[in-house]
Amino acid sequence: MPALDTGKVLVTGANGFIGAWTCKTLLERGFSVRGTVRNESKATHLRKTFASFGDKFEIAVVEDMLEEGAFDSAVQGVDAIVHGASPFDLAVDDPAELIDPAVKGTTTVLTSALKHAPTLRRFIVTSSTGAMNTPSAEMVTVSEADWNEGAIAEINEKGAEASPLGKYCLSKTLAERTAWDFYNKHKGEVGWDMVSLNPPYVFGPVLHEVDKPEKLNTSMVWWYGAVVGGSIDNESLANVGVAWVDVRDMAEAYTLALTTPEASGERFIISAGPFKLQDFVSIAHRLHPQLHAGNTEYNPAKAVHYTNYVTDKQRKLLPIKYRTIEELTGDTLENFQARGWF
Repeated sequence: MPALDTGKVLVTGANGFIGAWTCKTLLERGFSVRGTVRNESKATHLRKTFASFGDKFEIAVVEDMLEEGAFDSAVQGVDAIVHGASPFDLAVDDPAELIDPAVKGTTTVLTSALKHAPTLRRFIVTSSTGAMNTPSAEMVTVSEADWNEGAIAEINEKGAEASPLGKYCLSKTLAERTAWDFYNKHKGEVGWDMVSLNPPYVFGPVLHEVDKPEKLNTSMVWWYGAVVGGSIDNESLANVGVAWVDVRDMAEAYTLALTTPEASGERFIISAGPFKLQDFVSIAHRLHPQLHAGNTEYNPAKAVHYTNYVTDKQRKLLPIKYRTIEELTGDTLENFQARGWF
């Protein structure tokens, strides 16, 4: 499939943490963007944020992405779709609260693309390393060939008593598999291909509309609590963490996935590297001494990272220049400070 150098991109969940940065990056690269939101009130901030791009940015209201045909109008006339609208909430009891929006939302937008997007050339699914990595107490190496079979087994065994992370990982596993199954079933009928991007924890500055820290998305509430709020105990600071990517680099990954012909049909792990929460806390305390120091006995050289994500394919085909953990931490705190959050 030829790369897209220009054109109109539909970004679902445009008012979200990742969605807003994705819109910004695509607009700066010369693409036109149509962003979906659930209601007009959620569009006000986006319209103001991207006003300088004029008619290259537009809004499509999709009130209920689970409703059949919800995206029929939104997909018309677009050259690419970046589908990122999916819940990440670790406070749910019923796994269906995560699974239904993730799976049905993906099916809904794909069905609309199949029926009403004759100009579409590439569909990008936002998945997660949670769809690949089965957590283990042993050292594991995870590549794009892997699927999180453990999450499926955990839900089958425990149902609502399964771990919050297990429920989320299952939702991402089923949603991505649904997307690939749908595409493989219909690829002979369509003129577009598919790519999936699988990030780990996504952190970074906030561009979307948020009025207070507790209203941040789940990953950033956790980050804020650890780094600014001091709500994580010292043992967890030194031992909890998997891998991370800056939200701005995640947005860049979408652009590269659109403009790279060889990305066609591929899954990509988008990860800057491993972390423990104390890594962020130590940098933050150095930059802003009024913030807590956390676990002062932590030695990053002795930290044990149980999961190794193989990113060779991404680095070859989608050469992202990842921001450092120092850049992410400094820029995020500057963003928070400007909002009066510490």
